[in-house]
Amino acid sequence: MTWTVAPEAPDSPAATALWRAYYTEVSDRYYLLHEGRRTDPAELEREIAAQSWDELRPPKGQLLVARFAGEAGGTAGVRLLSAETAELKRVFVQESLRGKGGAPLLVRAAEEAARAMGAARMILDTRSDLTEARALYARLGYTETERHNDEVYAEHWFTKDLN
Repeated sequence: MTWTVAPEAPDSPAATALWRAYYTEVSDRYYLLHEGRRTDPAELEREIAAQSWDELRPPKGQLLVARFAGEAGGTAGVRLLSAETAELKRVFVQESLRGKGGAPLLVRAAEEAARAMGAARMILDTRSDLTEARALYARLGYTETERHNDEVYAEHWFTKDLN
């Protein structure tokens, strides 16, 4: 069985289901770590509804959906911040499909999309508790750098030269 990766509209049924799974996981991880509870269902619904992800639509963005044996299993988004800098967003692989090579494939596809939009550098942010993500980015050549945004939950910032 193999992965395929293709652009998809951020509001497609597959992308919407993956966004829900992504947000549920990262939100629950945060609340379990800091407050010993899962995300309140009403908050979860409010936050999911509040994100349109229009920034991940062409021409200044793209959402990629990865499928494993035809099953929508992961996402990675890229958005152009300036003529030379793109930002990696929403990297996620369903838990049941982790360890099968989907995450590196998605990140590399996002890097290719960023290059196609003219970017020479990719940046991203993540949290301390998302240790798997930080390890993935380091393995793929991203280096930790100084803060580059004011994201409330961001605790680590990375960059990678795409040339």
